[in-house]
Amino acid sequence: MATWADVPEIDLRLREAFGDRAKRLTVDPVEELVATVLSQHTSGPNSDRALETLRERFPTWDGVAGAEPPEIAAAIRAAGLANQKAPRIKAMLEGISEARGEIDLRFLAGLPVDAAMAWLCRLPGVGQTTAACVLLFGLDRPAMPVNTGIARVAARLGLVSGSARAEQVQVGLQDTVPEDRVYALHVNLVRHARDICRPREPLCEACPVNDLCDYFCAAGAAIAARAACPGSPG
Repeated sequence: MATWADVPEIDLRLREAFGDRAKRLTVDPVEELVATVLSQHTSGPNSDRALETLRERFPTWDGVAGAEPPEIAAAIRAAGLANQKAPRIKAMLEGISEARGEIDLRFLAGLPVDAAMAWLCRLPGVGQTTAACVLLFGLDRPAMPVNTGIARVAARLGLVSGSARAEQVQVGLQDTVPEDRVYALHVNLVRHARDICRPREPLCEACPVNDLCDYFCAAGAAIAARAACPGSPG
């Protein structure tokens, strides 16, 4: 079973397996917030096209906040689930405006990561993953977004239980590597979850951290037990 003390070693092995991708940073954390919402349950090209159309239709964030949800939905149709995403985007932007007097999130760069996360999570419809994406990709802050793939990897390794909250996984990962490794670890965990530690039929034999993995060790023990008792069920 892996422990939090093993995370630097996990980071090193994933880096050796996948390399380190150059940072993808936006120049506007509000744009990152909106882009994160648009990216949910769709492909990258679709969400990019929706964001581009939204910015063409509404050149300012105040314009988006002041529009009616059907108008926003028409602009972001390419991202899918437009009727659900439009009112959510509008509510988020209105929440920023009401709290700050303007739609600008650059002030979060001056807050500690946990305080910035807490502020974002008070906005309507903003959870751990969205808030951490805004900080990591929009402000280059060492916050670890935890999507379903990263949560799955953490649980299979034995770092957390399957019912652990995303916030627990976030703190454990980002507090056990240097701040300048949080971005690369996030990207490599996402790739590892997609390509190797898949929801079904994970490629455990090809996994660079299988010797640290609870799931792999349990599977190996089960295979050995069946080999020792060929007549047993399963």
